[in-house]
Amino acid sequence: MTRTSPLTIGVLSGDPDLPYAYGVDGRFGPEDTAAARAAVDAINAMDGYTAVPLNNHAVWLDVLRSDPPVLALNFCDTGYRNLLRNELNVPALLELLEIPYTGATAASMSLCGDKALVRLLAASHGIPVPNETLVDLTADPLTLPELYPAMIKPNDGCGSIGITPDAVVYDATEADAYLRWLAGAMGGNRPRALIQDFLTGPEYTLGLLGNPETGFTVLPPLEIDYSQLDPSLPPILSYGSKVDPQSAYWQAVRFKQAELDTAHEAAMVEHASWLFERLGFRDYARIDFRAGADGLPRLLDANFNPTWSHDGKMAIMAGWAGYSYTDLLRMILEAARARYSMD
Repeated sequence: MTRTSPLTIGVLSGDPDLPYAYGVDGRFGPEDTAAARAAVDAINAMDGYTAVPLNNHAVWLDVLRSDPPVLALNFCDTGYRNLLRNELNVPALLELLEIPYTGATAASMSLCGDKALVRLLAASHGIPVPNETLVDLTADPLTLPELYPAMIKPNDGCGSIGITPDAVVYDATEADAYLRWLAGAMGGNRPRALIQDFLTGPEYTLGLLGNPETGFTVLPPLEIDYSQLDPSLPPILSYGSKVDPQSAYWQAVRFKQAELDTAHEAAMVEHASWLFERLGFRDYARIDFRAGADGLPRLLDANFNPTWSHDGKMAIMAGWAGYSYTDLLRMILEAARARYSMD
């Protein structure tokens, strides 16, 4: 049967009227609001779709009950009421209301919230990973790195939250100071950190669109370009590189299309596809890798809700493949529709 009326897409995003602890100045910033608006505009430019912005969290429950969209585009990476701990509650709410939606399930988000667990899963399948130690930040004394330099980051978190230039440590004094700072910054009943080898090779990311049942569109790999960064700063994607226009990282870090040898690129695609399925990702995802001194790319992170904005990494990689931002969103929507067997 041919559908004659547009498919209503509810675009769920952060609430610009609520505080957001991890945003610059503690707010959901104007750049975030503009990105959500651009997604709505892109969908409205497509034939067969009508986008409805859903960013007022105070009325979400009432609106989703009384006038549910045919399909929800879950771009709410801030969490319900802009509380990041509530990010997985958004898909859970949609499931309770029986509203089809794009992206990862609550169970998948919960699993991927534990980075050490993801690493163990990957390592069990033979995927190269950094050497790593899980640290209880409430312990006394704290576990310190055995080798330096080392990278310290939160075990539970996303968006480079808790990663500053001081996350790369060169001796026990620096490591102890950063672990103690992280314990206070993260809060919670039992904050945990990861101590990893500081990988000094190129950093890559790989984008996937689709699902295991129907196959993937693999976007051209991206490499993080640190060449313009002040040499006194460690080449890492700090929190400032993603949210703070005043950060030296924001101003200097760029992205470029990766130039990988065939064997390494094929291995990254194989590893990313396996992780996508085993971690329960749906419709789209981004998997990050970084090479050591030996040139071998190792798993850094698996992102179930990667930056979806018109100027984010997924959109950049899609552009290299010849896809516009509108094309990217259409492919995500079509992947979800196929999964739900929607006409």
